[in-house]
Amino acid sequence: MTPLVYVMGPSGAGKDSVMNLARDMLAPDAPVVFAHRYITRPAEAGGENHIALTQAEFALRREHGLFAFHWVAHGNHYGIGREVHGWRKAGLAVVISGSREHFLKLGGIDDDTWPVLITAPVARLAERLAARGREPGSATAARLDRSEAYDMTDPRLVTILNDGALETAAQSFVSLIARLQPSSAVRRRA
Repeated sequence: MTPLVYVMGPSGAGKDSVMNLARDMLAPDAPVVFAHRYITRPAEAGGENHIALTQAEFALRREHGLFAFHWVAHGNHYGIGREVHGWRKAGLAVVISGSREHFLKLGGIDDDTWPVLITAPVARLAERLAARGREPGSATAARLDRSEAYDMTDPRLVTILNDGALETAAQSFVSLIARLQPSSAVRRRA
């Protein structure tokens, strides 16, 4: 089966920024798709481009088996649609933005899953969370408390430190995808 690239990391690490730039750096015909998330957070709340669902809509989809993965974090429900299974069967590498806690509960998902931890020093996380201003200080403090709460020991784990130029972290991510995909279609755009 083709790779599932499971991206995770603490709030404020810049996961979405790294993934968005990496997507732009990939060749247009690269056999790689980035899955969107379903979240019980309003679309106008900022952050990633996601499908906003009410609690009831999320529960209905979960009850009907429409999620490949789902978890709760920061007071919201998050889901990845089961369409990712079809994309992998079709020969596409799939990139998802997941949760460290969820990944640990799943026990690594399958042999073709590649966990990627995007992280930054706590001081940088705090700066970024304050700058995005999405939540009150108490919620920001709770996110920072969780920043080092998980011991990620999967031998396949690739860690990307996003503490310098965003392009450097994104290029590291693109290089990983290139190593996982035998296709020559994964190359940097000119």
